[in-house]
This record gives sequence, C-alpha cells and structure tokens, in this order.
Amino acid sequence: MRLMDTRFLERLTSEFRRSMHGLLKDLCRDFERNYAEESRTFQLPVKLFQAIERSLTPAEYANWKVVGWIESLNDLLYFVDILIQVRQERSRRDIADQLRAEFREKFYEHGYADEVFPNGTPEPRRLLSRLTGLCQRLAREVTQESVCLAPRVACRWVAMRQRKKAWSVPCDLNANVERVELPWVCAVGTTGLCYEAPRLVQQALTRAGGQAKFMIEEARIDLLVDEQIYAMVEYGDAERWHWRRLDPQRLRETDNGALSLGSTLVYGKEKTPLAVRPTRPEVATGMQRALSVIEAAWPEGNQLLGLLTSRIVPLQASGVVSFSYRHRPGLSMINCFDRDRLDLIDDLIHENSHHHLNLILRKDVLYQNDHNQEIFYSPWRHSLRPLRGILHATFTFTMGAILFERLSAWADTRQGRRQWKEAGLTPRDLMRARFRGLEEIDSVRYSLEDLDHAGSRLKWLTSMGTQVVGQLTEALGHVERHMRRHETVVSRSSFGAALRRHRAELVRARGTYRLM
Repeated sequence: MRLMDTRFLERLTSEFRRSMHGLLKDLCRDFERNYAEESRTFQLPVKLFQAIERSLTPAEYANWKVVGWIESLNDLLYFVDILIQVRQERSRRDIADQLRAEFREKFYEHGYADEVFPNGTPEPRRLLSRLTGLCQRLAREVTQESVCLAPRVACRWVAMRQRKKAWSVPCDLNANVERVELPWVCAVGTTGLCYEAPRLVQQALTRAGGQAKFMIEEARIDLLVDEQIYAMVEYGDAERWHWRRLDPQRLRETDNGALSLGSTLVYGKEKTPLAVRPTRPEVATGMQRALSVIEAAWPEGNQLLGLLTSRIVPLQASGVVSFSYRHRPGLSMINCFDRDRLDLIDDLIHENSHHHLNLILRKDVLYQNDHNQEIFYSPWRHSLRPLRGILHATFTFTMGAILFERLSAWADTRQGRRQWKEAGLTPRDLMRARFRGLEEIDSVRYSLEDLDHAGSRLKWLTSMGTQVVGQLTEALGHVERHMRRHETVVSRSSFGAALRRHRAELVRARGTYRLM
C-alpha cells in the first residue's frame, strides 16, 4: 500500500462502490425479511429503495449524496433493532448506558445523542419514546431523499403498485444544512441539479413552515401544501418541470467527473448553522484560482483532489475553518470568507486529506482497544484527544506539510514566481507558507511519536495502522529535508517569534503529557 498512489486509491474507491452497493442490497433484504413489521410501522418503501438500487450507476455508489442516504438507512436499521430490544427489556438501564457509549465511538458526527439523551444522562424511562421519535425522523428523511434521488423511478414504482392512487410522502423543504440545499428546492439526482419552487409555492411553503407532501403518481409528482396542490414535474413523452431549473456550478472537469461548487452555508454567532444561500460568483473565481495553484505547484496533490473531492461548499462562519463528514465522502465545507488565498489552498488539501484517510479506514482497521480515551495531546487543538483524532490530524497535517514544501519549491522557480503573483499571492504569503511548513513538521513529528508509542507499547494500532504511520513518517522526513533550508530566513522574519513559541509549547506539552 502506498498512501499517495492514485492507482491504489482508485482500487479502494472501486471496492468502496461495490461495498456500498452490497450494503444497500443487504439493508433492503434485512428490512423485508427481518423487520417487515417495523418497515410498515415507519412506512418505509423498501421496494422503491430496491428499484433505486438497480437504477444507480456503479460510479454513483461513491457519490457523497448516495453514500449519505445509504448510511442513514443503515443507522435506521441499527436504531430499529435497538428499539426492539428496548421493548423486550424490563430494565433499560444497561441498554441506555451501552447506547451512550456507542454514540461516543460510532456516531460522534451526528446529533443522535442530543435526541436520545438531551440532558446528557441515560434516562432509561424515556429511552423508548425518544428512540421511536428518532426512527420516525430517519424514516421520513430517507424516504424523502429517495424520491429526490430518483423521482422518475418513484413514479415507475407507483405505477407498478396494486393501489393506483397517488402515494403521499411527507417532505420538509426548508434549507437542509447537512446536504447544504437551498430552501424551497428539490435537489434531484447526484450531480447537484436542483429545481426551485415558483414564488407562489414558496409563499405557501413559508406559511406552512416548509412542511408539505409529494403526491406521486405514475407519470407526475405534485406538491401538496395546506390542502392546495401545485404542479411539480410530469413524465410523459418528455420530462417537464414546472419549477425553475438550477444547474450546478462546475469548477472544473476531472477524469473522475465534475468538481462542483455548492450553495453557501451560513453560521450564526453561536457557530451553528443559520441559513443556506446562493453562492456569489466571485467565490467561484477565488476557488478556481486556488485550484490552479495546487495543480501547478503539486500535481500529485491535484490528482488526489480530483479523485477524492467532488463538491465544495463555501462556508461563511466566523471562527470555523473547514470541515467534512465521514458519511458524505467528497463533500468539503470550506470557509471562503474569513480566510485568505493561502488559507483557501491549504483548506482544500486539508479536507481532501480527511476524505483520503476515511476511504482507507473503510477498507482497513487502523486502531483498536483504545476505548476512545482522550490521553494524547494535540498540537493543533492544544488539548487532549483520542487516538482517532490524533491519527486524522497527523494524516491531514502531513499532507499540509507536503503542500507547503511544494509551494515553497514552486515559488523558487521563474515560472512559479510569475504564477504565484498572478494568483494574487504575495511575498509575505510565501514566507508564511514556509513558516507553516516548519510549524507543521514540528507538530506532526510530535504526534508521530505518540502514534508510534500507541502502536509499539499500547498495541492500539493494527499492523495496517503501523504501516500508515510508517509511511507518514517517511513522507515527513522527505519534507523536512527540503524545508530546513528555509529555517534561518523564517526565524529572522516576522514569523520567527511565532515559530519559537510553537516549539516551546511542544516542549512544555511533552513534559506535561509524558508517554505512558
């Protein structure tokens, strides 16, 4: 295994597609055979899910939207199974305690814990009602998303049913902050194509709090809002939408498909999602400029980006840098408003590196038996983190160190200096890139020592995990050999004091948090 070998990653992606396809088939089979009563209770259209499974192309099984939909269906099955156990148990204390532990280890990215344990305590007496509510919500969401993924397939499925009357599907057409979809739109398929409701329908939805129903017939879908029906789409000899088409904004085409720019996710003062808004044209210009720099300075990193990132969402959030979800591979939320041009380049690579490691983690187990203990100091967060967090940070910031080394080397060439200036980057940006490279080398070196200890002494890393850490160590050594020549000039620059403080902090941290 070579971490940055695109052929290796392409093979992993192919395996991932097959595994997601197999998971969807298994989930449908399980709901049909083992949870038929619960499927009826939560009104799950399993036959429709199976029809969608047959309609998706192999490539779409690695798409962030399809993967998120399948993962939600998988979570629903898990919670339905827990719900059955809770119904059968008189004493629910043990199940509640176990479920809270599961949330910390497996569902740390979701808000499930807030729904089932809103007070942070087990509360066994309320476990059944809260789990039921969670299952109802997930069932509604996966059903609505299935219709939007394949509306024509939904019509065909309705046409095949014995009951010929319209199938009514509750839907929430408010802005969706996880998929970053605008309010009053139906996001169709996997490419980012949307259809926006007419103003009259938007007004009705506003009065109804965004709640409506899809009325699905064999050749059309209408929207029911407060007892009023509005035409949405017709499937006759040709497809005819009554809503306005919003085509996805494509940043560039790659061998693995288009890289698209999504709507803008806006956060409020409390660092929580506030709204989803259309993205301004100048954001796309800045994004394309950043992508062109990566392509010129680090062609191999550009290949990784083309393979692993498929949609970028501008993030307008003070104090929030960038983030992504394990269950939405290829979807990166990037702060394009509070960060400068060099930061944008760094953030694109950073989130792509999370997708990179998550793809590897879907194939191989890299760590075990750590029990999610927060015992390792993070040089980036300045706090204790579990092994999972340290592994992710070490991986992504190693990629960041490589990026800064490549930017430094590129800017030393005649063509690179010209392109650096054309991209709007300054001599100060170059010095900061070199400072960041040296800073990341020291931070990553610190955490590699902890990861080596976790593997060799604590036995928390698997053989594959040890192999990954070894390759990161090798890559960092290569970066360090090339970056040390900038040590003197950075130390004498305006960034010198910050670099010395950073190194002193690492020395203090090592003295405080000694290896066990």
